[in-house]
Amino acid sequence: MNSPRLEIDLQKIRHNTRTIVERLKRRGIRVTAVTKAVCGHPAIARAMLDGGAEGLADARLTNAKRLRQAGMTCSITLIRTPMLSQVDDVVQVCETSYNTEGAVIAALAIAARQQNTVHGVILMVELGDQREGIRPQDLGAMAQHVVDLPGVALKGIGANFACLSGIAPTAAKMQALTALANDIEGQCGPFLETVSGGNSATLPWALERHAIGRINDLRLGEAILLGVDPVTGDQIGGLFSDACTLIAEVIEVDVKPMQPSESLADRPKATTQPAPDTFGTTRLILAIGQQDSDMAGLSMLVGTTLIGATSDHLVIGMKNSALSVGSEMRFQMDYGALMRATAAPDIQIHLRNDRPAQNAPGAGGPGTRLASV
Repeated sequence: MNSPRLEIDLQKIRHNTRTIVERLKRRGIRVTAVTKAVCGHPAIARAMLDGGAEGLADARLTNAKRLRQAGMTCSITLIRTPMLSQVDDVVQVCETSYNTEGAVIAALAIAARQQNTVHGVILMVELGDQREGIRPQDLGAMAQHVVDLPGVALKGIGANFACLSGIAPTAAKMQALTALANDIEGQCGPFLETVSGGNSATLPWALERHAIGRINDLRLGEAILLGVDPVTGDQIGGLFSDACTLIAEVIEVDVKPMQPSESLADRPKATTQPAPDTFGTTRLILAIGQQDSDMAGLSMLVGTTLIGATSDHLVIGMKNSALSVGSEMRFQMDYGALMRATAAPDIQIHLRNDRPAQNAPGAGGPGTRLASV
């Protein structure tokens, strides 16, 4: 089997999705499955739908188009503010989009009228992450702007956490989002179908025993794909953390000095600093590098040391290694490493436990390899 490759266990994806969906359903919260980390891979998206996700979401229009081309008929939401240059395609491909800019919403309205449809708008609110979002004091005016425009419909509001700033959601922030939803309805009139409390970082809060207010939706990708809490990195109880595995092949095995014999003063900075000299350590070189994934985001096995990485080589130190040239090593990944690996043109996808999803909403044809995007 070719390497490097990603092995994706679809049964584990289905299990993770189903487990989260069932837990959140008891809390009155639905799951929108986010496919951006896997470049909108149709088979992985289908596994999420099989697990009970209400719909799909992605940050890139290219991925949303890929899902439609695979035959997906379920609801697809664009969760990055649309580019003005893409509003026509956004309206054609996605039922709903997350928005922060009045000019973009006006352009979406024009495109929707030209296509004889109504496009759903969810307004993103800035509650501390410092990425995208409308300031709470400006939200009412923006909501009224949406309500007054024919061609678009105000479907809800949402917030984001633990992405740019790393700030985790809190009960106070969720209460603030609930209060904003109530205020918008009182000011503008339409009932908000969606009050989205954030991404996988919000999951621990959502599962605690406390009032959830108006929060009725979470946008989940990392928790489903990797089974971990994005803030702490801890495995979420009852979920698989090995649904996605990166596999690379050993191309050199040798025992070499761990410290360089020449000065590094005039050389480009290494990805990682060389590890202290360790007698008897075998140095392995694998045919994978920074062009393929984030090497710092790979989980090293016990007894192995990440020495460094270049664009197309990964160097690892291992004591008492029985590996030889042609052997394979398996790695678990963090979210950043997974995203880069799925977008890398030289990494193939190998699906495990795939099966036709006859009853999945919007299921399309199976896919076995990720195209470069």
